Amino acid sequence: MEDLGKHPDTIVHDQQPLNVESPLGPLRESFLTPTELFYIRSHGTIPEVAPTSYRLTVSGMVERPLGLSLEEIRDEFPKSTVTATLQCAGNRRQGLMEAYPIPGEISWGAGAIGNARWTGVPLREILLAAGVEEGTRHVAFVGLDEIEKGYSPNYGSSIPLEKGTGSEVLLAYEMNDEPLRPEHGFPLRAAVPGYIGARSVKWLSGITLQDTPSDNYFQARQYKLLPPYVTEESDDVSEGFALGEISVNGVTCRPTDGATIHAGPVTFQGTL
Repeated sequence: MEDLGKHPDTIVHDQQPLNVESPLGPLRESFLTPTELFYIRSHGTIPEVAPTSYRLTVSGMVERPLGLSLEEIRDEFPKSTVTATLQCAGNRRQGLMEAYPIPGEISWGAGAIGNARWTGVPLREILLAAGVEEGTRHVAFVGLDEIEKGYSPNYGSSIPLEKGTGSEVLLAYEMNDEPLRPEHGFPLRAAVPGYIGARSVKWLSGITLQDTPSDNYFQARQYKLLPPYVTEESDDVSEGFALGEISVNGVTCRPTDGATIHAGPVTFQGTL
């Protein structure tokens, strides 16, 4: 992990695609999660993007389709900073897997979460520039990362328009007052506070306004709650509920699992 400058105690679940969990002890030592501690969730490759040739397209149910360079995004739109927590939808899955097997999924502990300062342009400013047509209901994102398992050419997701027009939703180009690192979405990513991390699409290449949610595999079939009668073999996930808002939960970071506790007062530390 030295090439990414990650903390030596980070937990590497996969090298390709890269999936890294934060260690709980250092995670709670500061309100802002240092970038070297921040978890990494990837579904495909980490693309190499030349900032001078990068373009963000805005299309679909818009009055004025846009093609914006990184320089235009940074210099021609208002700049905003939001401190927000992102959390993988699979955070704490390890506990569930101890009760029931979940084949093919990452056994995340409680460290797939982090709190950072995100700086960029509010998504609503981009939408205002493009002009939102009547009947628009969803904002769909697609990234530049290539998905190797054949589910979809690129990772994609969507959020309701009313969420996308909130002041807290950013197209971020900085994290903790520094340019985004490649593993965290350089040159541009969505940052959608309050929603599962899967909706904060990294390596953002396109935004499409539409009247239905994204049909990308990771919106239409993954990250959904399904009725108990829908099995892994079933091809019908239409009755599933797409995950969006994240529930508040807390975790004890210290004492750690398996720690020896001596008699007397014990200080508990954690995150909420």
